Amino acid sequence: MAEQAQVHRPVLLERSVAAMLIKPMGIYIDGTFGRGGHSRLILQRLGEQGRLIAIDKDPQAVAFAQREFAGEKRFKIVRESFEMLAEVAEQAGVTGRVDGILLDLGVSSPQLDQAERGFSFQQEGPLDMRMDPEIGPSAGEWLAVAEHREIADVLKRFGEERHAKRIARAIVDARRERPIRTTRELAEIVVRANPSWEKEKHPATRSFQAIRIFINRELEALQRCLEQTPKVLCQGGRLAVISFHSLEDRLVKRFMRDQAKGDPFPPGVPVTRSQMQPHFRLVGKAIRAEKCEVQDNPRARSAVMRVAERLA
Repeated sequence: MAEQAQVHRPVLLERSVAAMLIKPMGIYIDGTFGRGGHSRLILQRLGEQGRLIAIDKDPQAVAFAQREFAGEKRFKIVRESFEMLAEVAEQAGVTGRVDGILLDLGVSSPQLDQAERGFSFQQEGPLDMRMDPEIGPSAGEWLAVAEHREIADVLKRFGEERHAKRIARAIVDARRERPIRTTRELAEIVVRANPSWEKEKHPATRSFQAIRIFINRELEALQRCLEQTPKVLCQGGRLAVISFHSLEDRLVKRFMRDQAKGDPFPPGVPVTRSQMQPHFRLVGKAIRAEKCEVQDNPRARSAVMRVAERLA
């Protein structure tokens, strides 16, 4: 298991953990455990009295954590979605005391690499895409019954797919002939329906992204999680979020910007900054992976990290 963990190296690993300003006796939450790359590095920088709470709704990730960190008294893994952040913190008795929250968004490398999870259009597998395979309909089950308009809307909203209507029509037409059961079958339908391909990007990329985000309610969960961070963090606590596509990053950027501005007041009302009660201050600018990291891991090319610090 240790070998598997070493192979999966998260994007912006060193810089994201550094942004958290790890204190030896601090309390931290890794909201997206994955295969524990961030958690492992945080633990290396914690002292004996430090605490790390990891969250993941993927049962495989939770099982891995239980094996990999068995006997680690400073560590606890919770099988839950990060949209339950405040509840997890409350149950752990750390509300308002957390020194740092880290979110590494999107699908993890192990999920992509396992064909049976149905996330990748590059491997043949069942059309699933659920991060928790025990919750909700699979991608295949949804595509089997969704109307053309609904499919097109999902492709447009969550994949920013220019040819959403055309691809949705192709999916509906194909399923009349036979059920769409595998990732390769769906990818081939999308490829045939896509009239123009982006350079260096597979034509099914946006469609698979959109369906995955919809099936897992990713943006909704992220918004709910972000809204809970001010309550969970202590004064001076850091929030670091790594996004991998524009929809996530826009949501994170907007949240941090609004929280740094504070309460909205009508134009012209004379108020001081302290009266506006901002919850965060922005820490630096957006951070992207360096060229050497992108060369080692092509998935890093779209990564963007934003950091904010909790005010009093």
